[in-house]
Amino acid sequence: MTVLVTGAAGLVGTRLLPRLVRAGADCRALMRGGKEAPAGVSTVEADLFDPDSLHAAMEGVSAIIHLAAVFRTPDTDLIWKSNLDGTRNLIAAARARAPQARFILSSTSNIYDATSPHPGREDDAADPQQAYPASKLAAEKALRDSGLRWNIQRFGFVYGDKDGHLEDLPRLATGFKMHPAQRMSLVHHRDIATAMTLALTGAMDGRIVNIADEAPTSIYELVGLVGGTMDASSAPLEDPWRLHMDVSLARSLGFRPVVRTVHQAAEEGLM
Repeated sequence: MTVLVTGAAGLVGTRLLPRLVRAGADCRALMRGGKEAPAGVSTVEADLFDPDSLHAAMEGVSAIIHLAAVFRTPDTDLIWKSNLDGTRNLIAAARARAPQARFILSSTSNIYDATSPHPGREDDAADPQQAYPASKLAAEKALRDSGLRWNIQRFGFVYGDKDGHLEDLPRLATGFKMHPAQRMSLVHHRDIATAMTLALTGAMDGRIVNIADEAPTSIYELVGLVGGTMDASSAPLEDPWRLHMDVSLARSLGFRPVVRTVHQAAEEGLM
């Protein structure tokens, strides 16, 4: 099985690719000029903004994992161009050169409405107002309408393997004025690999699936786990299900997280 991976040099891609290689996948990384892929991964030079460059990347591909995305930037035009136009270009190349390939798109829990009356479910209506989740939701629709074999994975807060993401949470919590009691669904890099490996078998075809561990954890606890501090509060929490996902569909499809909680990750030195 030849798997084309975009975003191979990113936070998720650099940790996912070695795990796919160890699982026996023949991985091909779509890279811009001058960047190197992890050991055991072949590369193809292409750019999501250059549709013609994507056709050669598709030759002989049986699956596509599309991780490339832009999010924490004030440049909303770049967010939309990268996350929607780039996805459309990749879809067009797949339809032209690899129409039987399985196309797996990474997405985000930020799609769900903050005011949801329950943990975010895959069939919930959503109308995100920020550019990043709105562009990802539009990219999801483009893939669902593409006629390709598809799977969309909405990740909780990604962390682990010394990626620095969780360690940045004290700053993010302050900047976004997050309530300390807010609970958030998380997923360790190991379990992104768990989910992707399962999806490559076809178990998630034609579905949007939430991917997260088994224990949504409060912002207050998470900040403490990484050595930070934040003000405590007993003020009412207005949106108790914000950033909290229902993962029952993933479990029903066979997903079992290896890192079941962030506390397990801390105990086992997986942070």
